[in-house]
Amino acid sequence: MNYKALCTVFCFLYFPSIFAKELAITFDDSPRHANGYLDGKTRSQLLIKQLAKHNVPQVAFFSVSNRLDAEGTARLRRYASAGHIIANHTDSHPNINQSNLNDYGDDFLQAHTKLHSYDNFRSWFRFPYLREGDNLEKRNGMRQLLTKYRYKNAYVSLNNYDWYIESLFQQAVKQGIKIDMQRMEKFYVEQLIESITYYDDMAIKHLGRSPKHVLLLHEMDISALFIGGLVDELRRLEWKIISVDEAYTDEIANYKTENIFKFNPGRIGEIAKDNGQNKNLWHHSLNENYLEEKFKQQVILH
Repeated sequence: MNYKALCTVFCFLYFPSIFAKELAITFDDSPRHANGYLDGKTRSQLLIKQLAKHNVPQVAFFSVSNRLDAEGTARLRRYASAGHIIANHTDSHPNINQSNLNDYGDDFLQAHTKLHSYDNFRSWFRFPYLREGDNLEKRNGMRQLLTKYRYKNAYVSLNNYDWYIESLFQQAVKQGIKIDMQRMEKFYVEQLIESITYYDDMAIKHLGRSPKHVLLLHEMDISALFIGGLVDELRRLEWKIISVDEAYTDEIANYKTENIFKFNPGRIGEIAKDNGQNKNLWHHSLNENYLEEKFKQQVILH
């Protein structure tokens, strides 16, 4: 056995926490539009029920505050009353690459004003599209603003295109295409598990360990319908579901890249890039054409 292999075995035997697989679940864009398969009230009730049924600890909902009409407000309050975290995802979901720093900062502050009174509010900010600034002025300006208002940069480490899977599902529903829901769930779970495994392997390569991960999902119908199946598969693969509070205690929470990313791959991708990896910072499933073809092959009944 070579030296590297011997060290790996030694670490596994004597430091099992290095290889522990832990992740927290977060949902972006709440209260996201709900005018397809489920309405907003039904979606939120089902999601809360499934999280409780599958013993998922506290999750976080990163919220877009200009969507807080009567139904949206009721939906967020429902999540907060169930013990879940409400956090800041801007007022209007702007793309920082297409905005100036002042306007973007104002949008962040508008959301703070509207959201901070919710039960279980955390001063956490998730950048829309994960984009943190395409130049130094924007990136450093937002870092300074978050520090000034005592906000945490609520990064993700496990990235995916669940939002595009949702769009494929909703488009099929709208067109009256028959969908086998078991096949739909299998497709959803498999795509997410593949990307989760990919980023965890990347983390182990560049960190020498599996960190406490933060999974990016979106507050959507397929999340409510299939979160239970995803959690069951994660646990079958020996993942532990932890709270978001616990996940953000990991050392990577303090990591600040010096690179400028026009399109941010997530915290693990940042670390990999800083360590010299220039390709494959995104899993191959983060591609609309790929997912559309897979959806047609695996979900649509022919």
